[in-house]
Amino acid sequence: MLSHPAAEIDFSYDSASDAAGLPARVAIFGGDAGGRAQIAADLGGAGFRSIDGGSLAALIEGPIALLGDVVVVDCSASGPRGLDGVMLAGLARLDMRVARTGAKLIVATNLAGLDDVFAVMDQSKPQILVSPSRAERVIAVGRVMGEAGAARLREMGEEDRIALLRLSQQVEAIAHSLDRLSHTAPQAEGVGVLGEFKRDYHPHDRAHGFGEARGKTALPDPRMVRQIIANRQARAQFFDPALFGVPAWDMLLDLTAAHGEGAQVSVTSLCIAAGVPTTTALRWLTQMVESGIFIRVADPADRRRAFIALSDKAIAAMAGYFAQLRAPVELAA
Repeated sequence: MLSHPAAEIDFSYDSASDAAGLPARVAIFGGDAGGRAQIAADLGGAGFRSIDGGSLAALIEGPIALLGDVVVVDCSASGPRGLDGVMLAGLARLDMRVARTGAKLIVATNLAGLDDVFAVMDQSKPQILVSPSRAERVIAVGRVMGEAGAARLREMGEEDRIALLRLSQQVEAIAHSLDRLSHTAPQAEGVGVLGEFKRDYHPHDRAHGFGEARGKTALPDPRMVRQIIANRQARAQFFDPALFGVPAWDMLLDLTAAHGEGAQVSVTSLCIAAGVPTTTALRWLTQMVESGIFIRVADPADRRRAFIALSDKAIAAMAGYFAQLRAPVELAA
């Protein structure tokens, strides 16, 4: 996070208001009182009213009374094992409460906690941020406010969803540029710790319905798909990676290869394969789940985990795509 004092960074914008004309309310939960105060100060500069929801223990003990239009939770795992069971129970409780009230939920975590947060919070459709900067957190609140307003006006179609995702990426790029100009931007999480999160593959458990019913559609040899992925990654040696910032195709290729290998892919692993900032990858992943291209697959051995796989229609589409290609064109896909 940025280390400048709050007075040196100005997040002042026109006030964001609710239907009654009052500034929108944001409830903040987190383990560190100083961190909650910093978030509140940044959001206040952007025109939001903040409510200090208290520590994360408040999510576990007693009634969850302090909910606003948006709920922001800061919960990072302290080690590579992820979040503890008590923390996950509190997050699951908040997830159900937010889903009932219709509030918007933003959860900030780190790479070690990503799989746990994604698996346990499956009802409220939260926006998950991974090691966000202060600017990114404020932008996320503004984004969910905008999405809520758009939803009230009309149901978003597929083109609207893609346009919103692209706009979000542009805004994030501006935030990253501001962080670099401040000379205090943190190293993107995942660059130095990928060794802790190597591909989290598990063999398909056919007894629980994995693979067999969905494995009849012809797909290419997964080794060929892996070569395509390697070729795409090689582009970064010659061009600015920002030119290839949309991760949807990389995710599709990764899941196609995993399907052929009889493997399951964790959320963290898929986000790493996307080759973009983790928060950006998560937003695309969530959108593709909502569009029916990806599906969530619960881990029958551990309810705290969820895998991502191609839907049947996506498998058929990828098989049809590769059937129309001829080598060596296919290796440059």
